[in-house]
Amino acid sequence: MRAVIQRTHLPATVKVEEKIVGQIEKGLIVYLGIEPLDNNVDISWLANKIVNMRIFGDDDGKINLSVRDIGGEILLISQFTLFASTKKGNRPSFLKSAKPEFANEMYENFKSHLHSQHNIKVSCGIFGADMKVKYTNDGPITIFIDSKHKE
Repeated sequence: MRAVIQRTHLPATVKVEEKIVGQIEKGLIVYLGIEPLDNNVDISWLANKIVNMRIFGDDDGKINLSVRDIGGEILLISQFTLFASTKKGNRPSFLKSAKPEFANEMYENFKSHLHSQHNIKVSCGIFGADMKVKYTNDGPITIFIDSKHKE
C-alpha cells in the first residue's frame, strides 16, 4: 500500500463531473494506491503513520504537529498510478496495481479505519472516477510512504 501525502491549510476539493464530492478545510490530501498483497496490517500501519506524522507547524514555527493535533481532516483519493512501472518504454504499466474490486474494498476499509480508529474526518473522491482535485500544497510538503518498505 502506498500513499502520497500533502498538507494544506486552505480548503481542498475533489470534483467528479463538475460536482464537488469531497471537501476539507485544512489537513492532508492523501493519494492511496493498493497492490494485490495488501491487507489489514498495511491499512493499520499506514493509517497510524499518516495520522501521527508531525508535518504541521507549532506555535514556534517548528514542524511538530500531526493532522490530529491541528484538528485537521483528510481528503482521501484513490490512485492506482502509484504502482506504475516505467521500466520499459514510455507508456507506464499498471500491472502491479490491485484489480478494481479488491482495491475498492481496501480503499473503503482504509477510509473506515481512519475514521473509526483515529477519529479523523475523512472526505473522499469516488473510486475509479475521473476526478479533479483542487488544493494548495502548503510548504510545499509532499511525502511518499510505502507499507512494504517502511523507510
